[in-house]
Amino acid sequence: MTVLRIRAADLTRRGHHGVRPWVRLLPVAPAVVLLLVFLAGPVLWAFQASLTNASLTGRNARSPVWVGLENYGRLLSDPVLPLSLALTVLFVGGSAVLGQNLLGLAIALLMTRARRSVSAAVGTAVVAAWVLPEIVAAFAAYAYFSRDGTLNQLLGGIGLGRPDWLYSFPMVAIMLANVWRGTAFSMLVYRAALNDVPSEVTEAAVMDGAGGWQRLAFITLPMIRGSIATNLMLITLQTLAVFTLIWVMTAGGPSNASTTLPVLAYQEAFKFGDIGYGTAVASVLILIGVVFGAAYVRLLRDPRP
Repeated sequence: MTVLRIRAADLTRRGHHGVRPWVRLLPVAPAVVLLLVFLAGPVLWAFQASLTNASLTGRNARSPVWVGLENYGRLLSDPVLPLSLALTVLFVGGSAVLGQNLLGLAIALLMTRARRSVSAAVGTAVVAAWVLPEIVAAFAAYAYFSRDGTLNQLLGGIGLGRPDWLYSFPMVAIMLANVWRGTAFSMLVYRAALNDVPSEVTEAAVMDGAGGWQRLAFITLPMIRGSIATNLMLITLQTLAVFTLIWVMTAGGPSNASTTLPVLAYQEAFKFGDIGYGTAVASVLILIGVVFGAAYVRLLRDPRP
C-alpha cells in the first residue's frame, strides 16, 4: 500500500500520462522567450525611459537623469492629451468596433448567401486593401481624399462640392481609410465562424417561422459570440497602434485635429526630441491596450450566451 501511495504521488507530480508538468511546457518555451525579448523587453524599457529626462540629442541623450513621475505630471497638465485621448477613442470606436466589425460581419453574411462567383469577387476586392503594405495603403488613401483626389473628382463630376477632406474633416477621412483597409480581417473571421454554424439549427428555425432578423439575433450571433469577442479584441488592439496611415494622411493636423496617442508619442519623442515624455505617452497607450485586452479576454472565458 505504501508503495502504491508513493507511486500515485509521483504520477501526480509528473502530471498526466507520466510526464512532469515542466516537460510539457518545453514546446512553448521558444515562443515565451521571443515574447519576453521582443515584447516585454521594449515595454519595460519604455516604462523605464518614461521615468527619466532622456532626449534625442544633447547631454540628456547620453546621460539621462531619473525624474520619477515628473513626465506623468506633465501629462496631466498637457492640453493636447485629453484631445488625443478623445480622438483615439473616436478612431478606435468608429473605425474598428463599429466600422470594421459591423461591415465585416455584413459582408460575411452577404457572401454566405451570394453565388460563388460573386462571393469570390467581393472577397478578392475586400482582401486586396488588407494585403497592401501599410505605407502603400496610406498613400493610396491620401490620394483618394486629397483636395484634387479621386473622391473630389467624382463629387465634382456629379455637380457636388469638393471639400478639402484632409483639412476640414481629417478624422472622417482617416476613419474611412482605416475601415477600407482593415475590414477584410473581420470579414475573414466572421466568414469562418458562419461556416461553423450548423445548418440544421438554421433550418429548424426556418421551419418554426423565424424570420431573417430573428435567426440572426437569436441563433447566429449567440453561436458566434466567441468569434465576435476575439475579433473585437484583435482589431481594437491593432487600431490603437495605427500610426503610418494617420501620419501619411494628416500628420496629426490640422492643429492636432487628428493627433491620436501614437501620433502624439511620436511627435514628442522624435519631432521635439523629448524621449522621456514621448515614452510616457506611449505607456498610457499601453495601459489602455491592457484594459481593452483584459475586458475582451473576460468575454472569451465563456463564449456561450
